[in-house]
Amino acid sequence: MSVPIIVLDGVSKRFVRPLDLAARAAGLVGLGPGSTFVQAVDKVDLAVTPGEVVGLVGESGCGKSTLGRIIAGIAAPSDGRVSFRGHDVYRADGEANGDAALKIQMIFQDPMGSLNPRRRVTDIVGEAPVVHGVVARAERNDYVEMLLARVGLEPSYRSRFPHQLSGGQRARIGIARALAVKPDFLVCDEPIAALDVSIQAQVLNLFMQLQRDLGLTYLFISHDLGVVEHMSDRIVIMYLGRVVEVASTEDLFRAPNHPYTQALLADRPKLDTAKRRFKPIAGEIPSPANPPAGCHFHPRCPAAMARCRAEQPALKPIADGRLSACHLND
Repeated sequence: MSVPIIVLDGVSKRFVRPLDLAARAAGLVGLGPGSTFVQAVDKVDLAVTPGEVVGLVGESGCGKSTLGRIIAGIAAPSDGRVSFRGHDVYRADGEANGDAALKIQMIFQDPMGSLNPRRRVTDIVGEAPVVHGVVARAERNDYVEMLLARVGLEPSYRSRFPHQLSGGQRARIGIARALAVKPDFLVCDEPIAALDVSIQAQVLNLFMQLQRDLGLTYLFISHDLGVVEHMSDRIVIMYLGRVVEVASTEDLFRAPNHPYTQALLADRPKLDTAKRRFKPIAGEIPSPANPPAGCHFHPRCPAAMARCRAEQPALKPIADGRLSACHLND
């Protein structure tokens, strides 16, 4: 086994919900509740090896994007440790270390929202490598043109503004910007979700080609199981801030273990739908501000028992290379 490039040890992230003026006034006289918080990520352990593509899957609001931002050095964890090649990603003051800040880059879901509308492509892509000494300022234009060619764009695009580009072109600019500082690890936060279906396959093929050519490692966040199956070597399933199952792509799609994973795979579209009745997962995902006790999935789980409502299941091995957090495995 290779030495992991990224290791998460007990990583959690809480967001404190501020009180309004009336609640603060009531709190001063002991009549109101204290500050509440949202547990977006809850004690996640994960290791990613170099060259691996790990898919991160879960419903909206489960904490996928927050976990990606923690790994990318954008949002410091409330608890736990994130390490890159054996060194802490975050300093004691919560800021990302310089090496990790360059070697781990993030590609965002909304290409238009993540690009500065007032700057040309040559500045968007070329500023960071000049500032961090990757290339000299005199070589910036040539370097930007090389990056544009790598992501399948003509050199003339470097003089355009984001609004002059299509959605697929903006997605490629976001990829070029991430590659500009020569990273080793990319956090891809639903990078094709905002694109037309006709463009999605092209961008996915670009990701696969870049991974082969540059030896990149990906955390590929998505809610599309078909995309994750196509891209990933291993899949991590999250539910309400917790990791509930980890397995190789082949094992997970062949025999899902956790009831939540089973429900997700049962609902994915298939060509062969003869005599098949679609049955969505019962209920709605609970609020992260008030999660259920015990196993977070028990209100929606058809196999829930009394133990599930009282005791949180541990994420533990169930087979070689497979982890699951379910009392049914006992």
